[in-house]
Amino acid sequence: MTQNSISPGITNRYLALDVLRGLTIAFMIIVNTAGDWSNLFAPLAHASWHGFTPTDLVFPTFLFVVGNAMSFSMKKLEQMSSAEFFKKVGKRTILIFLIGWLLNAFPFYHISDSGAISFIDLTEVRLFGVLQRIALCYFFGAIVLYYGGIKGAWIFSAIALLGYWAIMYFFGDAADPYSLTGNAAIKLDLALIGPERMYGGEGIPFDPEGILSTLPGIVNVIAGYLAGKMIQKLGNTMQSVKKLIAIGLVLIIVSYLWDIVFPINKKIWTSSYVLLTTGIDLFLLALLVGVIEIKNWKGWTYFFEVFGRNPLILYILSGLVVTLLSMIPVGDTTLKGFIYANFYKSWLAPKTASFLFAFSYMLVIWLIGLWMDKKKIYIKV
Repeated sequence: MTQNSISPGITNRYLALDVLRGLTIAFMIIVNTAGDWSNLFAPLAHASWHGFTPTDLVFPTFLFVVGNAMSFSMKKLEQMSSAEFFKKVGKRTILIFLIGWLLNAFPFYHISDSGAISFIDLTEVRLFGVLQRIALCYFFGAIVLYYGGIKGAWIFSAIALLGYWAIMYFFGDAADPYSLTGNAAIKLDLALIGPERMYGGEGIPFDPEGILSTLPGIVNVIAGYLAGKMIQKLGNTMQSVKKLIAIGLVLIIVSYLWDIVFPINKKIWTSSYVLLTTGIDLFLLALLVGVIEIKNWKGWTYFFEVFGRNPLILYILSGLVVTLLSMIPVGDTTLKGFIYANFYKSWLAPKTASFLFAFSYMLVIWLIGLWMDKKKIYIKV
């Protein structure tokens, strides 16, 4: 990581990307830090399996903006030798992946009922996660773009989405190849990762950021890259806006047609889900380009620019701080529990209390980002 030597970067090229990135981080923090996970407004919960909610848009949008940023950074990478390229991209990939894995392991110890402290078994820490998927999708997306260019990106995307559908269909259970227990992704992860290193939030070892489902995730990154290159070619014009909307509309229509045979599903990252989220992201980007770059309505953007200038470090901090709040004992609860019970739950309806806690927490992380921005601290991982 470097400090004080990194410019805000993308803001110097088009502000709409920085705002989209900031919106994504803000929403990601809100949906990740509910006050009470048993009390969520429906749009702030992931679809239980097949289906789609606004929350299901957050992660693929982050991948999309990673690709958008790559439409600028690839100019330098393309001029490098293969050795230099793999050194730079590989270093960043390993660093982001390692940070994600360490976040899974944090705080690295357990406290038993008797009060004894024991260090966790690092061989049983969940291997994958959000940052790990970002790292891998960035890595393989960069390789595709470095060697294949725009034409290779289109070819890879088509093969990846259709190939993933074929793999899931032919290697999943015949009765229901897209079920939680019968899909090909869980089978591969169980065989290669092992159940003790997989996510257990579905009641069984199943990783929504596992090996196989990373393949279609790469397409979300490539889509962001292609959108960025198109805007650079056409400029911040109504032609760009109209083209983004038209392509987005086509992708959304195709995604719902594909949904009939390959259901939209975030947890196994289906190909129809990739098209739907990409289509919506194109709409969002078109809206932001129109409002910010063409209409020049920029008075409201700074809040999101703060998140967009230090996205990864603020996302990492959001995970660390809430974990620390959940570790500090206060009476028979934790500091997080005490704050939630006394300042939210005591006077608000359950779902409102849960949401406002998450919203307030997002504002706390924003204040950290604001301080960093005022001090001109921009940390790039």
